[in-house]
Amino acid sequence: MKTEKRLSISTRAREVPASPIRKLVPLADRAKSEGVKVYHLNIGQPDIETPRQMIDAMKSFDFTVLAYGRSDGEPALKREFAKYYQRNGIDLFEDQIIVTTAGSEAIIFAIAAVTSPGDEVIVFEPFYTNYNGFASILGVRLKPIKTGIENGFHLPPVNEITSAIADKTRAIMICTPNNPTGAIFTNKEMVTLSEIARKYNLFIISDEVYREFCYGDIEHTSVLQIENIDDNAILVDSISKRFSACGARIGCVASRNKEVMASIMCMAQARLCPPIVEQIGTIAALQLPLESYILGMIEKFKSRRDTLVKELSGIEGISFGKPEGAFYIQAKLPVDDAEHFASWLLTDYRNKDKETVMVAPGNGFYATEGAGLDEIRIAYVLNEDNLIKAMNCLREGLGIYKEKYAKLNI
Repeated sequence: MKTEKRLSISTRAREVPASPIRKLVPLADRAKSEGVKVYHLNIGQPDIETPRQMIDAMKSFDFTVLAYGRSDGEPALKREFAKYYQRNGIDLFEDQIIVTTAGSEAIIFAIAAVTSPGDEVIVFEPFYTNYNGFASILGVRLKPIKTGIENGFHLPPVNEITSAIADKTRAIMICTPNNPTGAIFTNKEMVTLSEIARKYNLFIISDEVYREFCYGDIEHTSVLQIENIDDNAILVDSISKRFSACGARIGCVASRNKEVMASIMCMAQARLCPPIVEQIGTIAALQLPLESYILGMIEKFKSRRDTLVKELSGIEGISFGKPEGAFYIQAKLPVDDAEHFASWLLTDYRNKDKETVMVAPGNGFYATEGAGLDEIRIAYVLNEDNLIKAMNCLREGLGIYKEKYAKLNI
């Protein structure tokens, strides 16, 4: 008798994790449908206006057929990217840059170019949660090295890093300024990583999306500013935060390693081309006097950081490190299950004005099983008045939650 074969999805599909940034969206949508005001601190979506010149350029783009573009990006945009990097002290040229569909595709291309299924990539946790998803899709294992609040989420001793290197290790992936911790790796730390990469023949994939968002004495150092590491270094980038244009989905990957870039070009050809209209808008954005636009953003985010630090400091039982850059805080809560608490804020908590707050559960920013269960990531992307209101919700909600679940012995 013929056995009926059961349909099933792949192992890969079963293992790709849900994003902690977006997994609670259905709960937030339900709350909003009930008339609740939800303060979104779960996602890095700034409330600052996208440059009008960028929007106008997209609106005025004149075409009769919206045709395919070049797989590596429009030449005019690559020229503007090269100029931008050179203004920032990063010596890059057009043929060393490939335009991607946002930073996400740049990261996927970079990992795919230097690893095979079953290989390992070292990451410093907590890290940008989508690295988990990208690695899972590619069949690559993330090998985590823990950083902590006690040293501002900076690098651990060299021996801790080198002891994690194994036969299948192919790369070290970093994000500086960091999402979710706000840490900025110093020039000395970047040199240390480059020395390790050279010694052990590893690539460094450097996610530098938050390059401009530095609020103190530590300046951003690009991996492509380190000497004698040209063959090992891959930069991934995005315009999403720099121009408050997260929906435009334009990024790039850059390297001086010709073999790496040739392989990424083949991948770019397989997906045909990045979006054309958004490339036109990005050209206009990069032609702005960036210092005036971006410096204004930096001042706003620095002020928001200081406001958030002050508000969090007044909540009993919360611990965190003061961010040096980006616009996130990874905070430890006095609860056992931060995801349950984050969900409860959306399903059960309402203040007197029928408001609540949405945060991202912290365990999704780790690869180590069981790590970050009592942590949340807060994105300080709202204006200061709304940040204060959101923190009042967090403070009051935490107090109610602790009392409720202590009584239930949960």
